[in-house]
Amino acid sequence: MNLKRIFGALLTVLGIGALIYAAVLFVTASSGTNNTKALIIYGALGLLFFVAGISLVRTTKDES
Repeated sequence: MNLKRIFGALLTVLGIGALIYAAVLFVTASSGTNNTKALIIYGALGLLFFVAGISLVRTTKDES
């Protein structure tokens, strides 16, 4: 088992979850400052986690 690949997969799943939550906030958003801040924060963190996880999985060699 490669620990980097597991961590990359975990980051990817967390990123997808945060992006889905940001999309739900966007759809159900009323015009409030708190919703806009949460939307930006969850969207940015989700994108960061998703990209970091995907790049970690792609760059890790599969050694047995």
